[in-house]
Amino acid sequence: MLRPPGSSGSHLPRTGIAVLDHELAEEMAVALGNAGRRAEECLGRLSAHQGAEEERARLVREAADAVYAYFIQRELCGFKRHDDVVRSLAIPRAVLARLGAR
Repeated sequence: MLRPPGSSGSHLPRTGIAVLDHELAEEMAVALGNAGRRAEECLGRLSAHQGAEEERARLVREAADAVYAYFIQRELCGFKRHDDVVRSLAIPRAVLARLGAR
């Protein structure tokens, strides 16, 4: 469970705002993890694909949608740069091109 900064060992009353901030941080973390897993899964299917070109095009679209959603979720969490993610997930140029990257 996530705890707000300064809450460990403290016996201060938890205000409604503090509780809400805590819940929002938890939800953001869960959503970020889910979006990241979905992007990884879609990229994995694309990487493993060796069939027809039509199927590959569908997988590229699917991966681009998942990566876009992941990037948006990262930005909502305050992460503005995605260079490390592009490298660590080995996002193909075809997917990045659909996102408008050069």
